Amino acid sequence: MSTLNNMFRKLLCCMVSIVRCCYRMSKRANSRSINKSLVLVFGMLSITACNAGPEMVSAPVKGFNHTSAEIMRFTINGAGGPRIPPNQGGGNEVCCSILPMQWKPGLRALIEWDKDPDPHGDVKRDKYGQIDKDAYVSHSEKFSHHSATVEIPKYSEEMCALQVHFLPCDKVRVSTTCYGVESDNYPDKAYFQMKEPASCSNH
Repeated sequence: MSTLNNMFRKLLCCMVSIVRCCYRMSKRANSRSINKSLVLVFGMLSITACNAGPEMVSAPVKGFNHTSAEIMRFTINGAGGPRIPPNQGGGNEVCCSILPMQWKPGLRALIEWDKDPDPHGDVKRDKYGQIDKDAYVSHSEKFSHHSATVEIPKYSEEMCALQVHFLPCDKVRVSTTCYGVESDNYPDKAYFQMKEPASCSNH
């Protein structure tokens, strides 16, 4: 009987996570992006949230790129994340990462990302306009994979989103603020004012 109760609680948690995530995203996205998000919701949450236990909650993911490189893809705790062109971001949220409902000191996130340091590089094309395979292979040799474990700032039960900030010199930070970038109370404005150095000491 206890096994059935646990299964029911996990199923209920999964359904609640889906509803919460979709409701948040419906206020920020158009119908087309919602449809795409729903696919991600049911794909990810059926695997993660339903096995996470009733003490977990879903959190939409948003990314900001503060560098001249292109973030080709990224994940936070295995969830996320779209391509982010140089010095852009903050578009539609992607659903969802899974976090404890109650924040605790020392809570961390594993960020992984792939980077193209020369996104504006000219890649040779053939007479039909198709990218030359050898030229693309040469260009892709500059791609790099990175990972970092960072602290997740304190959040309340009504978390808005996990914001991942990609900074110069392959540094990354996570924010849990509910304020928008345009707000005077947005705590991470300094990230948008950072100057990218000509070289990095960690390279």
